[in-house]
Amino acid sequence: MKRQNLAKDELIGLQVKIIECKDSDWIGKSGLIIDETKNTFLIKTKEKEKTIAKAIAKFEFEKNGEKIILDGSKIAYRPEDRIKKAR
Repeated sequence: MKRQNLAKDELIGLQVKIIECKDSDWIGKSGLIIDETKNTFLIKTKEKEKTIAKAIAKFEFEKNGEKIILDGSKIAYRPEDRIKKAR
């Protein structure tokens, strides 16, 4: 799966890992995306549910055994608008 295709696909339910972030506490954290808004992901980690801003991080998604990296600022749209606007 290509980056552009994933950016336009449903992200809720995917495993994600934060590989770069302006907040160093987030780097290396991973979990399951359980909700998404225009600017954030709600991620269920081993410890608890946490919200992270899309614009401050790069995410590594795992789908169908593939790992794809997306810059959060490129997918900072409402989920229903991301289909049309993601680059």
